[in-house]
Amino acid sequence: MSGRFIEVPYRMLPPDTLEALLESFVTRQGYDTTDTGEGMKGWVGELSKQLERGDLLIAHDLRTETTEVMTLAQWRAFGRDLADDEEEG
Repeated sequence: MSGRFIEVPYRMLPPDTLEALLESFVTRQGYDTTDTGEGMKGWVGELSKQLERGDLLIAHDLRTETTEVMTLAQWRAFGRDLADDEEEG
C-alpha cells in the first residue's frame, strides 16, 4: 500500500490507548454492547483475543496520522480501494 500505511503491533500500545481504539472499533462497527453481558468491556476483551490471534490488526496512516483497528478483510479491501484510487488519481 505504497508505504503510506504501517501495521502497529498492538503490544507496543499503552493499555489505555489500545482500549480506546478497540472501543472506537466496537462503536464504528455497530456492535450491540448488550450482547456480552459485560457491555463494552466484554467486546474489548473479545477483540483483544482477536488481535492476539491475528484476526484483527492496527493500521496507522502516515498521511492523515490516524490509527484504526481493522479486520483482515477490511485491510485487504482497503488496500485494493486505495490502489484503485491511486491509479485513477
